[in-house]
Amino acid sequence: MTRVQANLLLLLAAAIWGGGFVAQSTAMQAIGPFWFIGLRFVVATVVILPFAWLEHRKATAPVNMRHWRAFILIGLALFGGAATQQVGLLTTTVTNSSFITGLYVVFVPLIAVGILRRPPHWIVWPGALMAFAGIFLLSGGALSKLTVGDMWTVVCAVFWAIQITLAGAAVTESGRPLTLSAVQFAVTGIIGVVVAAVLEPISFDVIRATLGEILYVGIFSSGLAFALQVIGQRYTTSSQAAIFLSSEALFGAALGALILGETISPIGYLGCALMFGAMLIVEVVPELLRRRTPSA
Repeated sequence: MTRVQANLLLLLAAAIWGGGFVAQSTAMQAIGPFWFIGLRFVVATVVILPFAWLEHRKATAPVNMRHWRAFILIGLALFGGAATQQVGLLTTTVTNSSFITGLYVVFVPLIAVGILRRPPHWIVWPGALMAFAGIFLLSGGALSKLTVGDMWTVVCAVFWAIQITLAGAAVTESGRPLTLSAVQFAVTGIIGVVVAAVLEPISFDVIRATLGEILYVGIFSSGLAFALQVIGQRYTTSSQAAIFLSSEALFGAALGALILGETISPIGYLGCALMFGAMLIVEVVPELLRRRTPSA
């Protein structure tokens, strides 16, 4: 798979997540955040397991203990991101949440440098700032007074950055994107259900009322999109992946307008243009510079 194809997979994942944002927001009117997280990732685990089994059958090298530990750690980061985002939505707006979550575009290069000792291509820094500015403008160019939910969402952005960075490293080393997906989904689903059983009430009526959102987010936003993420990250860098994945805010705004009747302001369209510009420069500039560099 080429880097261009990998980044297109990440763009598709972002589009699916954009639709999931709408489902997450409407589901919260009826179900608690941890039951929603637990059920969506249980569904995702069931969806991805057959494909992980086929991947295992075709693999030539086994998954070692180091890989399993990494997969579980990524699952913990995924749960942290999902939980803090969902809890944050209880006391913040969708606009604020989508903007603040997009901070992972900036956090990923910092984490890559601090933890993995892998400095990104220099173009990623202006690209990350462009994407960050684009998300800000897409939100209307202004934020309301910060709430507890906003603070939870900042923590969420850190968890997403950790998950993206570690997933990129683990899938490259193990060559098992679907196994990684299955493990991280199972870890998140199990923790979500256990926490929900302790903290939140549940009934079949509630599950029935939110079944459509749970299935969409479980099958597509979780099962399919996260699998596309880890597959795509085998062939691109974590920093570039973060910029492409951040376009979920763009798709979320577009689907919000289409499904919920929300509107995008003129300044929001400028934000969309900045985000696409960021994706374009991180895709084109490294390739152009590589072609211009003479062979040794």
